[in-house]
Amino acid sequence: MRHIAMIMLALMWIVRIGTPQSMTAPSVSDQIDELLRNRIEAAQTPPKIIVQGEPIYASVALPLFYERRVYQPAWSDSNGSLHQVNDLTEAIREADCEGLQAGDYHLAKIETLLSELEQNKEAQKPLNLGRLVDLDLLATDAFLVYGSHLLAGRVNPETIDPEWIANRRECDIARILQIALDLDQIEESLRQLLPPQSGYARLRQALAHYRDLEEKGGWSAVPKGPKIQKGLVTDRVAALRARLLATGDLVDGSEGEENLFDDQLEQGVRAFQMRHGLDVDGVVGSATLDALNVPVEKRVRQLIVNMERWRWLPQDLGKRYILVNIADFELDVVENSQPLMTMRVIVGRDYRRTPVFSDNMTYLVLSPYWHVPTAIAVQDILPKIQQEPGYLAKQNIRVFRGWGAETREIDPRTVNWSHVTAANFSYRLRQEPGPMNALGRVKFMFPNKFNVYLHDTPAQELFAKPERTFSSGCIRIEKPIELAEYLLQSDAKWTREKILAVADKRIEQTVRLPEPMPIHLLYWTAWADEDRTVQFRADVYARDGKLYEALIERPSGS
Repeated sequence: MRHIAMIMLALMWIVRIGTPQSMTAPSVSDQIDELLRNRIEAAQTPPKIIVQGEPIYASVALPLFYERRVYQPAWSDSNGSLHQVNDLTEAIREADCEGLQAGDYHLAKIETLLSELEQNKEAQKPLNLGRLVDLDLLATDAFLVYGSHLLAGRVNPETIDPEWIANRRECDIARILQIALDLDQIEESLRQLLPPQSGYARLRQALAHYRDLEEKGGWSAVPKGPKIQKGLVTDRVAALRARLLATGDLVDGSEGEENLFDDQLEQGVRAFQMRHGLDVDGVVGSATLDALNVPVEKRVRQLIVNMERWRWLPQDLGKRYILVNIADFELDVVENSQPLMTMRVIVGRDYRRTPVFSDNMTYLVLSPYWHVPTAIAVQDILPKIQQEPGYLAKQNIRVFRGWGAETREIDPRTVNWSHVTAANFSYRLRQEPGPMNALGRVKFMFPNKFNVYLHDTPAQELFAKPERTFSSGCIRIEKPIELAEYLLQSDAKWTREKILAVADKRIEQTVRLPEPMPIHLLYWTAWADEDRTVQFRADVYARDGKLYEALIERPSGS
């Protein structure tokens, strides 16, 4: 009896003072917090979290995001999912418009979980807290990964091309997500991560247009055969007409004879050739025919890979800058977003490809020496010396040994060149300034690990070629004096006349630029002009295919 009385007294005491905090059942919110924390902390280091059979890719940013929130859920509360999840799924569905794949960002799993939670709510079933945690982790990972891809690209170019250095934009993506949630601006925050330049937006529009063409069946190939030119009447002309109408290079010419190559069709061919970097002669030869018969699917892929390349660029290209499009063999000087000067360039051969990177040009050299790189000396010049004993003298090239104070000039006639090989080559070759110099009258320097620069060339005839891959990696430019004059314009003493006089002295002189000039060596095989004209170029270095394959692979952890 005494035992029972004590129990009753205890119960009365509990009722009177209330249940101790330590004995209170945790709230739904607390349970979700705890589940989230356990899921993240139970993972290995770095965390390897699997949710609904899918890995969490943002293995660094996601734990940081939740740690800052003290493991509070971001996309749900004790009543279920929040509307921001629907905003996120709407944004992810637009990934295809950016040349990315919505399926890479857990879209199907998120939609399945949302549907399941909604059905349970309608059936008035208790909340499945495990499913809420799954939803939170997947949605957070989707935002972080998709946001990072919009900001800096889905692929790190250096993993697929050692000759490519990206200046990718960076930010605290976990902080961006938190701000987006606080302001209830999920979709807007993701859009703000896109490249800000208008060139990207135009390429996005071009992708939508060519995908529309693809859905409508694209275009039929023009049958192979001899050249097609004005005056011909043949069924191949009808096929050509249909092909040019499909991409808008030819306006509707229904009033003319379908099989006749007339003036209007010639203008359509010229427009097509101009858009594809071909000889603009109005004649459908082999090169033009090959370009005409590239299927729409390949053009779509070209647009996708070049949108990715835009995402590798810095946030700000500069108020004024030099842009070299390697694939287009062209250089533009841009100021306040407008091209001030355009010139043709010559880039590296396929086996000595011009690299891709951004830097600052800081000085130029007038009447330069050409210090021949060892690889070029061994691979290109040594065989010529061995074949022609007077080659070095003819090219005004001197031979040296040693460095610094130990440097001494060697009389090339004293060397038995037939016994010199790549393995025992111990000489340095230097070509003197003058009309034979491979660098011409001026070189433009932006020191970099590739030892690449812009320079003049005595081989001016090569600029007339439509495809200009003739150099050993450096970039030969068509208008070096005009570029030098532009770069030195704020220094009154460097007039055009003085630049020419010093360049012709055959005495090397270094000139510092009044201010550094940003330069971007890029590789664009597709872009859209300001008037929305879509341009395509041949993939001379076969870089597009590797990038596209990397883009369609599953994303890796970050």
